[in-house]
Amino acid sequence: MRDTAAGPRLLLRRLRELMAEALEPQARLDRIVHHIAQNMVAEVCSLYVLRADSVLELYATEGLNPGSVHLAQLRLGQGLVGTIAASARPLNLPEAQKHPAFAYLPETGEEIYNSFLGVPVLRAGRTLGVLVVQNRTMRQYREDEVEALETTAMVIAEMIATGDLSRLTRPGLELDLSRPVTINGMSFNEGVGLGHVVLHEPRIVVTNLFNEDSDEELRRLETALGSLRLSIDDMLSRREVAFEGEHREVLEAYRMFANDRGWVRRLEEAIRNGLTAEAAVEKVQSDMRARMLHMTDPYLRERMSDFDDLANRLLRMLLGHGPEAMANALPRDAIVVARTMGAAELLDYPREKLRGLVLEDGAVTSHVVIVARAMGIPVTGQMKGAVSMSENGDAIIVDGDDGVIHLRPQSDVEAAYAEKVRFRARRQELYRELRGKPSVTKDGVQIDLMMNAGLAVDLPQLSDSGAAGIGLFRTELQFMVASTFPRAEAQERLYRDVLEAADGKPVTFRTIDIGGDKVLPYFKGVGQEENPALGWRAVRLTLDRPGLLRTQMRALLKAAGGRELRVMLPMVTEISEIRQAREIIDREVRHLSRFAHHLPTKLKLGAMIEVPSLMWQLDELMSVVDFVSVGSNDLFQFVTATDRGNTQLAGRFEPISIPFLRLLRQIAETGNRTGTSVTLCGELAGRPISAMALLGAGYRSISMSPAAIGPVKAMLIELPLERLTRLMNETLDAHSSEADVRAMLHAFAAEHDIPL
Repeated sequence: MRDTAAGPRLLLRRLRELMAEALEPQARLDRIVHHIAQNMVAEVCSLYVLRADSVLELYATEGLNPGSVHLAQLRLGQGLVGTIAASARPLNLPEAQKHPAFAYLPETGEEIYNSFLGVPVLRAGRTLGVLVVQNRTMRQYREDEVEALETTAMVIAEMIATGDLSRLTRPGLELDLSRPVTINGMSFNEGVGLGHVVLHEPRIVVTNLFNEDSDEELRRLETALGSLRLSIDDMLSRREVAFEGEHREVLEAYRMFANDRGWVRRLEEAIRNGLTAEAAVEKVQSDMRARMLHMTDPYLRERMSDFDDLANRLLRMLLGHGPEAMANALPRDAIVVARTMGAAELLDYPREKLRGLVLEDGAVTSHVVIVARAMGIPVTGQMKGAVSMSENGDAIIVDGDDGVIHLRPQSDVEAAYAEKVRFRARRQELYRELRGKPSVTKDGVQIDLMMNAGLAVDLPQLSDSGAAGIGLFRTELQFMVASTFPRAEAQERLYRDVLEAADGKPVTFRTIDIGGDKVLPYFKGVGQEENPALGWRAVRLTLDRPGLLRTQMRALLKAAGGRELRVMLPMVTEISEIRQAREIIDREVRHLSRFAHHLPTKLKLGAMIEVPSLMWQLDELMSVVDFVSVGSNDLFQFVTATDRGNTQLAGRFEPISIPFLRLLRQIAETGNRTGTSVTLCGELAGRPISAMALLGAGYRSISMSPAAIGPVKAMLIELPLERLTRLMNETLDAHSSEADVRAMLHAFAAEHDIPL
């Protein structure tokens, strides 16, 4: 029986020797096509490379006219070669000239050849070129020959990706892999970052392509697949029986793919043809990705991400790559590009090296964005295709002001943005000069500009920003970035550090707010609901698990000894919840008093207004608390029935609208009437235009990210608040609810020279 793998193995061995030789790129390509033609008993072997202008240029040939190299060209979609590049599918034809896509290039002399086999040169699903063999005789190439040519094309793809062939590109032209790309999405946090791409879940670059021992590589693959299947089974077994729905379906799909014999058989075939186990995973996955990207069924195309994740897991198991190795290799100007990520994952990156964050998905209110905003880095979201178009180390510009990224930017674009960065730096210097000035409007009204925080990394920004205090300290972030529940001592240490950094300025600690989109992997039950945003979360959870609240309150009370302590309950729905929480807190105060602990000089308890039901309990609410804070993100979500994490609805509803501003004004007016302090925490406070709307609606205390304080202060010190309040009241009291409040505010700012 003939060993069909012997030929491909011999070819790969020769290619490996060629790659190791010190050859000029053109000489290397010429030798490669010669060896392919010789190995496959082909009279012609040609390599076409895709340029940035969507033209396929002949880069090397054995058998065609050598004078046509770098002159013969086909547009993407033109001829057989262009068709292969556009579809990312091979063509195997016994009579090529009868195919409707056949295009004759007279300079090549290929009209005498009949049989044709062409395969796309793929890397991460992107077509970089086309590799072709031809013969005069009419024949159908065998499956093992197609497989061998695809494997060889993978080797050439790595050559293109390393940039070796750029030296062969004529002046004024460039290869597709290096072409500049601009992607428009959404702004999630303002700012501009220039740097280099760091893929959050990087495609592992397989450098060891050729195996020395197929049996050993098959053993490595079997071991890694076994570990992969066990890890997926473990993930499924850790879920409670009641956990059903989309998340479980994804894990079940993972298990199905990991046990798919067709997938495994293709991996084994690639190894028998001479590839290492990791190169086999890369090849099979690249082939599958290219095919699925051209499918019209949206469900099948979405499953591609499952295959990608599975292949990446398998590659990491084969190569032993962990996140620590990547963090150590970060460039000094890292811009992280990710499909999506959690808040804890972002904090794995050293802050001093981060210049920006690019998300293919996500929403402005997702917690990774909140953390990124606290870290003061620009963020763009909804950047479709950013991950597949990027390579680690690519130059990139993140424009968080306009929601745009520029991959591999041209020099004039880079120069323009460098000037924009310098301009922003000068503007930030002006904001720093405002730091010590009072936050008083042009007509003398004092406004408290507070900052939001949640981690120790935020604390230096309290003095740097000139904030009047911390209006919202998100205690759950400490829980989200930990692998297990933080011990009481660790909580107490963090809270004490926060109060010492505040140096007498007020700090409002929100009790642990988990559930919804804030899932703790080590806490079973949270988020495992059909609609977690409306489920078991925040104060509901801590009242049902009072041990959580007791431990946290004990840590807070001990940390605040000798100081005022302000504690706020999240997602309060009815007054009885406040009474239950106060009983737990009072019990902890009595416990610590019994053991003579140093207690706070004053304890103030507040509630967040995030649930619309509180709008019909405002007077009762304000009679049982010392202060309230409006959580505008969740309140807007529930008032408009808009899932804050649903990217399709991200820009659908306008928070600076008459209905929502009427509701916010009602809260501020009730606070004034009852003498209860009211602060608004959320996205609305962090932009000058929406902060102006809040001030006009009656708010005198707003809390935002530290970076937003300078721009908001610059706005308010030029603001004639009394005039704005009259205008806002007239607009909100009018019978129509369709007026464009945003346009009205812009016009008011222009009339009074208010910087926005």
